[in-house]
Amino acid sequence: MVSLAAPAFYSRVTQVSSASTARAPSQCACAPGSRGTEARPRATATVLAAAKAEEAPRFRWDELGADLSEPHVQALRGLSPKLPNRCRALMPRIVSLSPHGENLGVVLAFWVKAMKPKRADWLLVLKELKAMESPLLAEVLEYALMEDSFEANVRDYTKLIQIYGKQNLLREAEEAFHAMKARGLPCDQVMLTALVDMYSKAGDLARAKESFEEIVLLGLPLDKRAYGSMIMAYIRADMLHQAEDLIKVTEDQQIFAGKEVYKALLRAYSYKGDSEGAQRVFDAVQFAGTVPDTKLCALLVNAYCLTNKINEAVCVTRNMRSAGLEPCDRCVSLVLGAYEKANRLEGALEFLAELEENGAVIGQEPSQLLAGWFGRLGVVHEVEQVLKEGMESNESKQGVSVLKEVTKSRKNELGVPVQKQWTNGRKSKHGISVQKVGRKGRNTKHIISAPLQPSISVKNKGTASRKSKHSSSPLPLELK
Repeated sequence: MVSLAAPAFYSRVTQVSSASTARAPSQCACAPGSRGTEARPRATATVLAAAKAEEAPRFRWDELGADLSEPHVQALRGLSPKLPNRCRALMPRIVSLSPHGENLGVVLAFWVKAMKPKRADWLLVLKELKAMESPLLAEVLEYALMEDSFEANVRDYTKLIQIYGKQNLLREAEEAFHAMKARGLPCDQVMLTALVDMYSKAGDLARAKESFEEIVLLGLPLDKRAYGSMIMAYIRADMLHQAEDLIKVTEDQQIFAGKEVYKALLRAYSYKGDSEGAQRVFDAVQFAGTVPDTKLCALLVNAYCLTNKINEAVCVTRNMRSAGLEPCDRCVSLVLGAYEKANRLEGALEFLAELEENGAVIGQEPSQLLAGWFGRLGVVHEVEQVLKEGMESNESKQGVSVLKEVTKSRKNELGVPVQKQWTNGRKSKHGISVQKVGRKGRNTKHIISAPLQPSISVKNKGTASRKSKHSSSPLPLELK
């Protein structure tokens, strides 16, 4: 019977020399004699951990993983039933180890020597560790990249860099990238896109642009993901006009970024109170073939409300209903908040009456905002009485009229000047329409065009051109 005790792995000199001899054909010109730390991120620590096995107390293989905690036991129960025995024997030993421990290299070295795994075995182990969300995934993949049996390629290094990027470990990711180049593996568009995405999420605009420009210099194709990562880098750096210009470049090339990219740019314009920029991005969303949802419309409504363009915000909610979208509580609350800022209670009541006539139900958030407004006017009890009578008689329109009379009389008592009532039937200078745009290979979908803005003309995708106007943003008005 083979002994379950881990061997001493010889001496440090013997181990390192044998590793160098066995892997001599894979050495690159920039690192003669050995792959070194440039070719192996944390490789020195792993080799030293294995070399110290002679000095460390001998451990038994079957003792590792014998006293697992309940979460680890539950995770091991979820292993694939098709997992080979050589891989199944390693899993509890890895799970029992702590991250950045010295025994991981020893355990993996013993497993490689005893089981002689192939690339398929390594991939199965990594797949199970990823399914478990194990913190040792990066370290095991890093060790596997050094093994000849793993037959590492560019995509393996890309996965390692993506793992480090999600953990915001930029230094480790860069070491892995230099290690790949030191081994002579070619750098492709997927690898550089992963770097752009990593630097973009880390907020490093300069390095993101450097990686993006390297894709162009190498003559590699730029895809939706590469453009989207670069646009997000501009948005995170608060360079919204550059992001919008890059979106226009992608549209000219018939490449459209993901919906989350447009939403991020629209959110940035909305929070800054730039209603014109928000409207341009909103039009670009529809030009890209995406039907706006209630969240996108709420961002546009917020941009108009912050610039005190209440009529335009109300028109957006009307167009939402025309396109089959019900205005959400957030949209209603934003409009009511803008009316309160402008001290236009009559207009707010007309807006609520219009929603009620179209079958909309006022949610909790706008109800609380309206109750607070009535409380500051001191007409809470009168409003409660009117609403009670309106519910009994089912005459909501009459109830709204009575509410207006109550608030008018109350404001006259307090000496507050009553502003001219904003009528619901007043028409804007430009008409409001719900158009349909036809695109190749797509069904016609509704276009929500806001007032005071040119609507998108009916053209095929790729023939229509959208102008990007960089106008100065108005001063935002904060909503309380």
